[in-house]
Amino acid sequence: MLQNQPGCFALARRATAALFAAFLFVASLSQQAQSQTYKVIHNFTVSDGATPYGGPTLDRLGNVYGTTSLGGSSGNGSVYKLSPHGSSWTFSSLYSFAGGSDGAGPGFGSLAINHGALFGTTEGGGNFGTAFEVVHANSGSGLTGTWKETVVHTFGVGKDGAQPLNGVVFDVAGNFYGTTSLNGAYGNGAVFEVKRSGKKWIESVIYSFKDANPVAGVTLDAHGNLYGTTSFGGPVGDGVVFKLSRSGSGWKETVLYNFKGANDGQHPVGGLVLDQAGKIYGTTFQGGSNGGGTVYELSHSAKGWKLTTLYSFSGGAGPYNKLTFDAKGNIYGATNGDGAHGFGSVFKLTRAHGVWAYTDLYDFTNGSDGGLPYGSVAVDAHGNIFGTAVVGGSDNQGVVFEITP
Repeated sequence: MLQNQPGCFALARRATAALFAAFLFVASLSQQAQSQTYKVIHNFTVSDGATPYGGPTLDRLGNVYGTTSLGGSSGNGSVYKLSPHGSSWTFSSLYSFAGGSDGAGPGFGSLAINHGALFGTTEGGGNFGTAFEVVHANSGSGLTGTWKETVVHTFGVGKDGAQPLNGVVFDVAGNFYGTTSLNGAYGNGAVFEVKRSGKKWIESVIYSFKDANPVAGVTLDAHGNLYGTTSFGGPVGDGVVFKLSRSGSGWKETVLYNFKGANDGQHPVGGLVLDQAGKIYGTTFQGGSNGGGTVYELSHSAKGWKLTTLYSFSGGAGPYNKLTFDAKGNIYGATNGDGAHGFGSVFKLTRAHGVWAYTDLYDFTNGSDGGLPYGSVAVDAHGNIFGTAVVGGSDNQGVVFEITP
């Protein structure tokens, strides 16, 4: 049985950062930063949370939910909520992880909302990570008051997977899916499914990786197929894009693309998003024509899947998480170490006449504004952009920010 190791997430993060370290600059089809209003809507102070690796999730009322990897009442991370009140925001700490059987250290994923409950994963706690649910103790709605955490599954028992580093995604039947970076049949990570059975949840591994150790979660299409990435693996070890589809009583894996470490990019740490036409969009942390990672599109034809690089970054570290669409089909994301100051940036890609134009929306300074964003951004119906940065802010514990167009 795998045993939980304190600081495993931090060690994995440091190893990843050391492996991916490189600093370069910006290139083609770029526009200068447009006039935007950047505002920190919460500064973490350790007691309420610290180091928010995961990006925010919005509900239909405009509330913002998220997790921190550290801090909270026990120092093992927290689940929080920000509610809008005019031009200000009210912060509520919904749950602080104790670091035992309840979990410890939520990772890079955004929370999933299902019937008013919040679902996510922790990389530690339990035996070797957990999948959890946080729900309002009375009604399961987004009301203020007491919230309760329930462990849906404890990882690290047998070959069920271990150390989930990202979030989960729900299908229409209410089942959810995710990845673990370790364990599985070969010890190198797995894709799991969790089904509700009465009042219980039942976890099963639907695919085990032989050499990949995935960081990113998976994405569902309208037909129930799962798509994801591995940051390593493939013929040259620079990562792959894969698809899992149901086959009889099991699942079949198909590799859609093997990264070559050239202009196509390398190390796709972030997950994927799909448009209505079935095209797949993602990012790489390094590589591309300028060395700092890429935004890419995968389109399908009779000859298979074709990758088109939409933009190449030149900074020290490209996007670490998946992209976000707005209602008009524009693409948003954040880089981890790009930008004018080397502490990350928020960007937008807009398509016009078949060409994608890049716009730099904000460059972090690692001061009161924060720095080093790892999570995805969220965009509301008005075009406001929400995200997190893991350092900086008034107490240097990270921030939640809003960019208003």
